[in-house]
Amino acid sequence: MPAALKAEDFLPKDWREAVLLGRVQSPEGPSPVLCHQGRLLDLSRVAPTVSDILDNWSGVPLAGYDLGPVESFDFAAQPLLAPIDLQCVKAAGVTFAVSAVERVIEERARGDAAKAEAIRSTLSHRVGADIRAVKPGSAEAAKLKAALVADGLWSQYLEVAIGPDAEIFTKAPVLSAVGHDALIGVRSDSVWNNPEPEVVLVCDQRGQEMGAALGNDVNLRDFEGRSALLLGKAKDNNASCAIGPFIRMFDDGYGLDQVRNAVVDLDIRGADGYRLTGRSSMDQISRDPTELVRQAMSEHQYPDGFALFLGTLFAPTQDRDTAGQGFTHKVGDVVRVSSERLGVLQNEVTTSRAAPPWTLGVSGLMRNLAARGLLQFETVA
Repeated sequence: MPAALKAEDFLPKDWREAVLLGRVQSPEGPSPVLCHQGRLLDLSRVAPTVSDILDNWSGVPLAGYDLGPVESFDFAAQPLLAPIDLQCVKAAGVTFAVSAVERVIEERARGDAAKAEAIRSTLSHRVGADIRAVKPGSAEAAKLKAALVADGLWSQYLEVAIGPDAEIFTKAPVLSAVGHDALIGVRSDSVWNNPEPEVVLVCDQRGQEMGAALGNDVNLRDFEGRSALLLGKAKDNNASCAIGPFIRMFDDGYGLDQVRNAVVDLDIRGADGYRLTGRSSMDQISRDPTELVRQAMSEHQYPDGFALFLGTLFAPTQDRDTAGQGFTHKVGDVVRVSSERLGVLQNEVTTSRAAPPWTLGVSGLMRNLAARGLLQFETVA
């Protein structure tokens, strides 16, 4: 596939100053690696999983087997995997005003792209302007809800956009996410869909935000638009969750404030010559990332940690083929999600049926680690 494999092409602009944690598919099996001060270190002998590393992280880069300069490493021979492993993959939905309006449009169009434009023209200005002006869960939000209910404009999507409770759902099973340069899957029976370029917070078992990565939370607008009860079919499919290229660990030079102000760019290039660009600015998010983490943890525990997609401002309305039909993916689209200090996550679109099947689950990973003698390790101090 036409994806960049040179490290300089997908690493953050300031990668030499960053501490980057990820995984590669080594000949022996999945191995945690650390990019630090221009070197790539294999950490598998220090701790066998990213989950273990995060739970014992002290802010000091861990020692490991030196694989050499990052820019010399052969990522074609040992490709990047999603930089998480045992973490649960969670997602927050409808966290931006624009995406909230688009969800209402999907719902009212019942997943029919042809009806969306007419609804958008009558709904966006009225609802979009109002929900941008209120804080979710506030008294002002409650008043807006009452007014929208009276106008017949209320929606379950507006409930999670401005109500007290955020939409938090499980995006994908443990170990099923794909990484940079992998094929990404869209259901073969979906006819209206799009990528969702997002920032992903990665937390340890205590719910502490440890770092951030880029993500693509593929969205099937036709399925979810027909019924919110189809969210599972819309979101959780083979290869439909991409995270990468690395987790940028939080330190004195990069932390939550940089996440709050991150800009995520999207570039889609089709085999048919089509191109679409977009941008998601995290400073437009309706709920603070720490609030989303708090709600994810409020009545649940994650002993192996979790990754949380923070949502996106991007909601494509540009027509691709037919006027009024909007955007939808085609097989062969190359999707490039990028942010200056998080790097580039690039994937080529295929169908979930055609994508390589997900075969390495938790039991398979444990057997692999045991066979490599990696389950007997000392806890990092």
